[in-house]
Amino acid sequence: MMQQSKRMLLPLLNGLRNVPARSATTTTAAAPAKIEKTVNTVTILGRVGADPQLRGSQEHPVVTFSVATHTNYKYENGDWAQRTDWHRVVVFKPNLRDTVLEYLKKGQRTMVQGKITYGEITDQQGNQKTSTSIIADDVLFFRDANN
Repeated sequence: MMQQSKRMLLPLLNGLRNVPARSATTTTAAAPAKIEKTVNTVTILGRVGADPQLRGSQEHPVVTFSVATHTNYKYENGDWAQRTDWHRVVVFKPNLRDTVLEYLKKGQRTMVQGKITYGEITDQQGNQKTSTSIIADDVLFFRDANN
């Protein structure tokens, strides 16, 4: 069974090696003849970096917050090190947005499930910078044992 699956997937994987990577684009052309399934899922578990903030406009509000995750690794000499990664999370869903804004606090442990998205942000000086965000579909709240 495993060999059969491998034989079926190899031509597909070999074909993907020749496809150039592209940035996110939006097209409005006619529907493709064949629609294929894709997956864009991310789950992070970490600590909130700062209290969530309400941004956007009255018509299009969004709540943003950051989550820190870390990786521990060991050098060959036996020393341990820790690398921290910061993730920008945005919440558009109305009920989830309100709950996150009210209950999620700096330092709290949280798990976020959603989609990763890439874009550009223009700063106050007019410079464009790339942006990576997680669009939250679900946010789980955890209480510390000492609270």
